[in-house]
Amino acid sequence: MTQRPPLILVDGSSYLYRAYHAMPPLTNSEGHATGTIYGVINMLRKLLRQYQPEHMAVVFDAKGKTFRNDMYAEYKANRPPMPDDLREQIDPIHQIVKAMGLPLLVVEGVEADDVIGTLADQATKAGIETLISTGDKDMAQLVSEHVTLINTMNDTLTDEAAVQKKYGIAPPQVIDYLALMGDKSDNIPGVESVGPKTATKLLQQYESLDGVLAHADEVKGKLGEKLRAAREHLPLSYELATIKLDVDLDFTPQNLHIHPQDAETLLALFRQYEFKQWQQELLSEVPASDVPETDATSQETDYQTITTEKQLDEWLDKLESADLFAVDTETTSLNYLEARLVGLSFAVRAGEAAYLPLAHDYPGAPEQLDFDTTLKKLKPLLESSNHAKVGQNLKYDRHVLLNHDIDLQGIKHDTMLQSYVLDSTATRHDMDSLALKYLGRNTIKFEEVAGKGKKQLTFNQVGLEEAAPYACEDADITLQLHHILWPQIEAIPAVKSIYETIELPLLPVLNTLERNGVHIDIFMLEQQSDALAAEIEKLEKQAHEQAGETFNLGSTKQLQAILYDKQEIPVIKKTPGGKPSTAESVLQELADEGHELPQIIMQYRSLSKLKTTYTDKLPQQVNRRTGRIHTSYHQAVTATGRLSSSDPNLQNIPIRTETGRRIREAFVPDKGCRMVAADYSQIELRIMAHLSQDKSLLDAFANGEDIHQHTASEIFNLDREAVTSDQRRSAKAINFGLIYGMSAHGLSKQLGIERHQAAAYMETYFERYPGVRRYMDNTREQAKRDGFVETIFGRRLYLPEINASNGLRRQYAERTAINAPMQGSAADIIKRAMIDIHQWLEEAQHDARMIMQVHDELIFEVPEEQVDDTCKAVEKRMMAAAELAVPLEVGLGVGDNWEQAH
Repeated sequence: MTQRPPLILVDGSSYLYRAYHAMPPLTNSEGHATGTIYGVINMLRKLLRQYQPEHMAVVFDAKGKTFRNDMYAEYKANRPPMPDDLREQIDPIHQIVKAMGLPLLVVEGVEADDVIGTLADQATKAGIETLISTGDKDMAQLVSEHVTLINTMNDTLTDEAAVQKKYGIAPPQVIDYLALMGDKSDNIPGVESVGPKTATKLLQQYESLDGVLAHADEVKGKLGEKLRAAREHLPLSYELATIKLDVDLDFTPQNLHIHPQDAETLLALFRQYEFKQWQQELLSEVPASDVPETDATSQETDYQTITTEKQLDEWLDKLESADLFAVDTETTSLNYLEARLVGLSFAVRAGEAAYLPLAHDYPGAPEQLDFDTTLKKLKPLLESSNHAKVGQNLKYDRHVLLNHDIDLQGIKHDTMLQSYVLDSTATRHDMDSLALKYLGRNTIKFEEVAGKGKKQLTFNQVGLEEAAPYACEDADITLQLHHILWPQIEAIPAVKSIYETIELPLLPVLNTLERNGVHIDIFMLEQQSDALAAEIEKLEKQAHEQAGETFNLGSTKQLQAILYDKQEIPVIKKTPGGKPSTAESVLQELADEGHELPQIIMQYRSLSKLKTTYTDKLPQQVNRRTGRIHTSYHQAVTATGRLSSSDPNLQNIPIRTETGRRIREAFVPDKGCRMVAADYSQIELRIMAHLSQDKSLLDAFANGEDIHQHTASEIFNLDREAVTSDQRRSAKAINFGLIYGMSAHGLSKQLGIERHQAAAYMETYFERYPGVRRYMDNTREQAKRDGFVETIFGRRLYLPEINASNGLRRQYAERTAINAPMQGSAADIIKRAMIDIHQWLEEAQHDARMIMQVHDELIFEVPEEQVDDTCKAVEKRMMAAAELAVPLEVGLGVGDNWEQAH
């Protein structure tokens, strides 16, 4: 191929199906399928980047029949109809292709292949090199000295030599090859039982289909019989397999110019289908004047840098007289306990903001206002509850200011929390994502001012010329986001209540919880690490003995070879690349079936994870100043409203094994204190009873019965006293499995019973608890109608795939619809309890400290003499956190470590 940009012809119809099957089932927040759109456009963008052509066209099949249907009525008759979730993506793809400036070709009466073949032939005659982008093997017949194919999935180029190597024939013989084999998907009849190898052998011997037919009588055996039987229809097969080179077109290859992209339309489409990265790239490529403004955004900015007392006083006057102002901190670290203040930014109206630098200390940095004097001047305003503030993730900013003895008060709004309560799943809730989604703004990134990787500067080293616009924009964008998000929240009273009575009041509670931290016994963890290392080494030796050779247990490739090649264990699942899977779920299934090596590998992985994630790492995460571990609790991560934690993740410490539980023994109180753990008992089942109003469930909880024993007695038709521990275990699996949407198949695997038996258990359950079935059915219908479900308190979880045409995605959304109100209500309840307990601890000036929240459990560090009072107060407030149709029950434990207390 020549070096100048070739003519590129894209087989859009081939792209459609390849992208549909290759991409995960993506949707936007409106529930519109987007995976195929993303896959097709991504391949086009890649081609444009790679070849930068001047002439290009994207060709799609037209609706309706073609001339081949006139030749042969059964042509493609057996093809299933196009899936609905693929069909709905075709028009958006066409719109985006056009907005990209690419010629879009759809010609009635022929297929995309014929249009491409005709254009390639015309281009060759005009001396134009052609690159055809396709995954269709039929296109190999078009390959010539001037026509090459490219497969964008794997970047494989197919020229004449490649066709010869792959098929053993020259490109002109490909039609003969296709005719001999036939095509089941297109319903083209070939020669029965003739596959690629036989077709190639016949053509190598007789050169063409005509040659094969001429010598059919000489071919012996069954092949000869089948050739002669196919003699009549093979000419038709040849015609059907032949790509037409003489379609009457209104355009020529020279007409297929790439036009300038329509940035406004393209940006609107990328927003609609929520391709955030492409939005960012587009916004960075086009001048700001070319980007359409929205009513809520202000592109004109008045950003100031405060370097004099006069400027500071002027801005203090503005802030003090403002009904609401945005505040943001710039710091030396993301670690909230280590971070020191570098500067603050403020905004009082859209487009107007100021940056107050205080600690930029790079060589040649301009003089800044005195750090201590300025903070002393700001402190009354920042600590005033009468001056309303808005910020983005103000929990962090509050930590930073607390590091400087300023207790930020008057937190009226937080845009991260506003976005989260409006729709927890529609987007990430960081400022850059929100600015893109709601304002269409591509914000300045930290890396743009501070650099990347090892050379990245801390903010105090960033020049004021770069630092000030970045900091001002943070405050400005935050204020603009608030003006868009707050009216949407106000329009939904229940969501407004969640925001104002749960999420915002929880913010300072989490500040306190994080700063309290928890003490750990480092020596105990080191001992556990040593014990785990010995056990891991033992398991490694056992694995080598089982395998009959040494191998790296962490190597997927080596493990595949041992399990599936050497030991010939049946392959139950493959990777997307077609290799036998060694994923944890697969190994667990093999282990459950009794395969010894997978059992050892699972134990090895489990212990290795405990060691690297906890016993080795936790001691490294102890804060040098406080001597305690300080996790970060995240309010805006999970879909259901539950808190999550990181650095370290305290929510995921495994407790199903004795080894895992031992890690919690290393969480210990300070001297003279005890650990108190308060845990909601079976809260999600109690919420299910409340929501479903099932009489049997309500009675069982009202009477204080063991709910799993009660369920077992109902399912197995036994007196409660006759229920065995195994039957209670089965009932527990059913009770919790159903609220998580477990199927009969899943239950059968969990209990180790036949599927029909599990299905019978579930059917009996619904017979005994008809209210539960009614709740589930009603919730599914309501979710399909409204597109969301709600917790008891009104928190919403949107379900964009609840009406998806793809059955698996729809079923997952239905399971989520049933479970989310329970998980979300449980999250709301414990958050309400935390707020109440925090207030009691502050008002009573109690010495007890709330130090952890893990799922449905709160953990406290309490002076020994205050344990009884604390337990009573905590239990009272946790039980009063919600009024349900059944009583909330709280389990309390006291111990010398977390495990003992739990």
